[in-house]
Amino acid sequence: MRATVMYGAGDVRVETVPDAHLIEPTDALVTVTRAAICGSDLWPYKSMEHDETGRRMGHEFVGIVEAVGPDVRTLDAGDMVVTPFVWSDGTCAFCQEGLHTSCLHGGRYGWDEVDGGQGEAVRVPQADGTLVVLPVDEDDAMMPSLLTLSDVMATGHHAAVSAKVGPGKTVAVVGDGAVGLCGVIAARRLGAERIILLGHHPDRIALARDFGATDVVSERGDEAVERVRELTDGFGAHSVLECVGLEQATVTALRIARPGGAVGRVGVPQEESIPEGQTTFFDNVMVSGGPAPARAYIEELLPDVLEGRIEPGRVFDRVGRLGDVPDGYKAMNEREAIKVMVEL
Repeated sequence: MRATVMYGAGDVRVETVPDAHLIEPTDALVTVTRAAICGSDLWPYKSMEHDETGRRMGHEFVGIVEAVGPDVRTLDAGDMVVTPFVWSDGTCAFCQEGLHTSCLHGGRYGWDEVDGGQGEAVRVPQADGTLVVLPVDEDDAMMPSLLTLSDVMATGHHAAVSAKVGPGKTVAVVGDGAVGLCGVIAARRLGAERIILLGHHPDRIALARDFGATDVVSERGDEAVERVRELTDGFGAHSVLECVGLEQATVTALRIARPGGAVGRVGVPQEESIPEGQTTFFDNVMVSGGPAPARAYIEELLPDVLEGRIEPGRVFDRVGRLGDVPDGYKAMNEREAIKVMVEL
């Protein structure tokens, strides 16, 4: 079968690899119908040292179950499914608490001899605890939005939940990438009264306004902080969604939270320590977040997608085939695309 392999910074190839197949009795074999390139895939694309064996890429996909192991009870061949971006058993102590990203028996796609999602097929471990059956056909018009439940919409929602977004609150979203845009959707869905987007790309700003952003701050650094405070009577935002992970974005997010506010961090941090420690401590600002437990959120968000109340699939502004994946990485890295969907 064909799949995406990264050999180093800027070196992404689509190659023939061994066919995915069942190994464990709890596995499912899924033929991928749609996949996506994630913003987090760009970190190794920018910095990965050369690796002769390469690294299988991708963790966002939907597809059709082709076969299941003898211990799989909730899935059948022919089911249309979406996966969260990590696999989990659904039964361990952390999964039972809704923290599937810390599953005692879970793992990540593309690691430990598990296939990556940007390929023709994937062996999904712990299939019962991981995959969610979708009540639609593979060509359904809602499929782009359903695909976002695999990661980006769930991650935007996690940022909002971590930042304690709720009715009547003012929310600031730092970052106008796909996660930030889904954060705007999540904030509106949870009842935010005002949503301030910090971003500067015109096409993304327009989409954010469609999703519910009420204000836009295009300044950066100190000027951005000053502008947000102007918009909030000098107080700052009740809830801040940090959706980038770079140091400047993190500093900005922490500085625009009002005393007693909360910051939900879902951008993969590029620094070991959290800045603004003194300020956040004495202002009683809560800092939370991390990798989204998407499996815990999919069933909550799924009805809103199916009933058309949210359309996160609009973050996909480029569609290609599997052979176009290297160009998709380049386009996202150069900010020529917000998010790329791959059709197989």
